[in-house]
Formats: sequence, structure tokens, C-alpha cells
Amino acid sequence: MRIALIGASGNVGSRLAAEFVARGHTVTGIVRYPENATPSERLCIVKGDARDATALAALIAGHDVVVSSARHLDSDARSTIDAVKTARVPRLVVVGGAGSLEVAPGKKLLDTLEFPAAYKPEAVAGAAFLDLLRAEPELDWTYVSPSAEFVAGQRTQRFRLGGNELLTDARGRSWISMEDYALALADELEKPAHRRQRFTVGY
Repeated sequence: MRIALIGASGNVGSRLAAEFVARGHTVTGIVRYPENATPSERLCIVKGDARDATALAALIAGHDVVVSSARHLDSDARSTIDAVKTARVPRLVVVGGAGSLEVAPGKKLLDTLEFPAAYKPEAVAGAAFLDLLRAEPELDWTYVSPSAEFVAGQRTQRFRLGGNELLTDARGRSWISMEDYALALADELEKPAHRRQRFTVGY
């Protein structure tokens, strides 16, 4: 596939880029600061801003899918969605947050007393992105939420997928490595199983 990857130089984006390239896909990495990313044979780095729908549409035109891995506070959900529609890219996959996952029926993780205040603005922005996607009548989208702890680690290839509820392991910990998350998202690109849905990844 030809994949347009917004935020390719970030912690998650760089791991996604590596996973996509390793699988033989061609990636256009869209970043605000190209000097922070390293191009390769299958990874082209271009400068772009996800908050500028017109410019972004020009960069993503001709790709098979757009993957947005930019921080929600550093981008704009509406601009990203509009750019994908304008460019007529068939699919949008979003690196989401865990804050919008439910810990009880109707209760989001970000609304719990334990949720760190420092992370709340990003979590609220991520939840708003999901709401916008759910309101889209025709756009082919997928929103991929990590578990509560989203950390650098290993590519174990042993993880679980869930829906709208927060996943926890046998000890009650909710976590996933960025490497296994990238694997799960790449699997979804190659074999779509969650069209117009959110799913989550955890141990």
C-alpha cells in the first residue's frame, strides 16, 4: 500500500513507519520538522501541518490510506477529516487515546478521579476526534486506542484486541508497548476488521 503517515517522527509514528516499511509498504511521512526524521528507501519525509486542510489534502492525494499519529493537541481533527475527504483517500486510521475507553458502562477513563490532570487536555481532544468520526456518514475510518499505559517496549506479538472497554491484564494493569500497538494497527490496515469502529489493544 501507499500509506500517508501524519506524525511519522513521533514516538508512535516512528514505530508505525518502521512496521509499515518492514512489511513492504511505501510510506510518506508527514512531519512539521523534517530534520527530526530519517528517510529511507520506502519512507519519504515531507513537511506538512495537519491543521492546514488544504495543504494536507495535496500531500495525501494518491495514497491508499492516511494514518494520523500526531498528538491531538498538535493537530486538528476536523482539518484531518476534511483533507482526507477532499483528497478522496479511501481510508483514515487514527492513533487514538485510552481516555475515551470505558471503565464501566457509560463512564470513560478520563472521567475517573485517578486520571492524571496533566494528560486530560490531550485525552479530551482525542475523545472529540472519535466523536467527529462517529458522526461522519460515509467516511471509512478506524480509531485505534492503546491501553492506559502506552510505553516503549518489545514487539512480543502477544496481545489482545477489545472494543470500547479498557483492557486490563490478570493483575489489573492496563498497558501495551508501542511496538505491539504498531503491529496491531498494521494488521488492521492489511486485513480490515474494524471499519467505522474503534478498537483497543492491550495485554
